[in-house]
Amino acid sequence: MSTYSAAVIIPTRGGASKLHYPLDALEQQTEKDFQVIVVIDGDIDDSASVVQRYIERSTLNLSMIVFDENRGRVAALNAGHNDADADVLIRCDDDLQPAPDYIAQHLSHHRGEKEVGVIGIYKNVLPDTPYARFYGRYRDKKFRQDAYSCPSSRQWMYWAGNVSMSRTLFQQLGGYDERYRLYGWEDVDMGYRLYQAGAKIVIDPHLATHHYVAATTTASRAKRALYSGAARNIFVDQHGSTALGSPKPTGVWGLAVRSIAKLSTETNVKYVGNAIDTVADKIPPRLAEKLISLIVESASYAGITHPQRAQKNF
Repeated sequence: MSTYSAAVIIPTRGGASKLHYPLDALEQQTEKDFQVIVVIDGDIDDSASVVQRYIERSTLNLSMIVFDENRGRVAALNAGHNDADADVLIRCDDDLQPAPDYIAQHLSHHRGEKEVGVIGIYKNVLPDTPYARFYGRYRDKKFRQDAYSCPSSRQWMYWAGNVSMSRTLFQQLGGYDERYRLYGWEDVDMGYRLYQAGAKIVIDPHLATHHYVAATTTASRAKRALYSGAARNIFVDQHGSTALGSPKPTGVWGLAVRSIAKLSTETNVKYVGNAIDTVADKIPPRLAEKLISLIVESASYAGITHPQRAQKNF
């Protein structure tokens, strides 16, 4: 018998300035039967002091785990999930701001007999940057539209940082796969394994949550695309390519993406991304959107075809 109905696991690294988003919101929940576990993946900005202040306020059943060094997002997730004393495990990333019924809404899906994996989609909050104006906000809206119209057989692809599953199912699957040591795809991998295990995957529009997104420039978004592309290869190695389809872009646009991908390194996408942001307000909006899309998609394809270009800790 678990002590709590739900456990909220918040993995963080360098999140001292962001942790107030989830922690303040969790203090305001309508559901009170839950614990919160913050896992600090190497404390580089005194995040532990931030969490300690919330612990001393005694408004949450809050604890923290602090790694001595950077061990990666997956290790942090697994440590928090394994430490939880609850029936339902909720992942809430450190840049999310849940609504007051967040815990209650997640729990509502886990009352039946069938195992369920629950997904809340991000509602990205972007500062007013060229990237946001010409690409980020439009893509965010389209991402949500695609998620909500996605067939049930493909909803696992949206497993990310606002999700829940039972502790029983988490233990059955053995946690997040620690082969995803760098950036990305540990979440999609988990979603796929949940689906393969027979869990019903649910995308709940009521769980759409404000996300104070880290990628606010073209350069930062392209860097993440590079690393995510490289991590995709781990998924393919583990599960085959059938579930994802071919990543090779086609047509004239695909030729442009593949050509630029040959030159896309972490350094190059930084300089080109910054240059695009500098000129974006001076060129037609449609052209600005296309240039940003081109550098992001090329970086992603470069990660897939040249994964050695994304080998640093992210």
